[in-house]
Amino acid sequence: MYLIRLDDASEYMDVEKWGKVEKLLEKYHIKPIVGIIPKNQDTDLVNKYKFNPLFWDMAREWQTKGWEIALHGYTHVFCSNSGGINPVNYRSEFADIPLEDQKKKISKGIKIFEKHGLYARVFFAPAHTFDMNTLKALRQVTDIRIISDTIANDIYKYDGFYFIPQQSGKVRKLPFKVTTFCYHPNTMKEQDFITLENFLIKYRHEFGGFTDLNFKDKSNGFYDKILRSVYFSIRKIRTIF
Repeated sequence: MYLIRLDDASEYMDVEKWGKVEKLLEKYHIKPIVGIIPKNQDTDLVNKYKFNPLFWDMAREWQTKGWEIALHGYTHVFCSNSGGINPVNYRSEFADIPLEDQKKKISKGIKIFEKHGLYARVFFAPAHTFDMNTLKALRQVTDIRIISDTIANDIYKYDGFYFIPQQSGKVRKLPFKVTTFCYHPNTMKEQDFITLENFLIKYRHEFGGFTDLNFKDKSNGFYDKILRSVYFSIRKIRTIF
C-alpha cells in the first residue's frame, strides 16, 4: 500500500501550493497524513511565508474530511546535530535533548492542538530525527503510540509504538508492503505536481489512507534490519561523494 505524508503545515506556509496539493489529492480521493508544527519558529519558514490567520480553520477542515493529523515536533527549530535512532539527517529538535525538555515540547504542542480542536494519533519529528527519550516523552505526556518514520517493509511494533515506515521523498514504484511518500508542499515545484499526478493516475488503486492500515503486534525482522543497513549505507556514501 502507498501512503502520502505532507510535512511542515503551520501558520507560516505556502498557502497556494498547499491548496494545489489539497485539490490534487481530493481529485484522486487520497487522504494523507499531515504533519502540523504547533508553534513554528523555524526562521526558514517564518521569514519566508506570510502569517496565515486562517490556518487553524484550514487544519480543522482537513481533520473533518479525514486527513490524519500528526504532531510534527513543536517549534521545528533544530537544537542538536544528532541523527538519533533514525539518522536520515544529522540535525534534530529532539534527538540528544534531555527527556524533560522533550516532554515539555510535546506537551505544549498537544495543548496547542487541543486549543484549536485537533486530535493527533501520530507523531513525526522534524528532519525525521528522534531518540528513545522521544518515545518515553510521548508515552508519558500523550496518548500517541504511532510514529510515521524509519525504514522498513511494513508496519512494525517496537517499545510499545507502531512504526509506519517512510521510505521516499517522491512517488516511485517500490516493492514494500507499506510505503510512505513524504512531500513538503512548501518546496514543491511544478514538475513535482505533474509527476505526482501521473503516478496517481497509474497507481491510484494501490494507495490507501491511515484508516486502511493494519496495526499488528509484529516486530521488525531480519529483512527490515538489512533494508535499513543498506539504506543508511547508501546515504552515507552519497554524503561523502
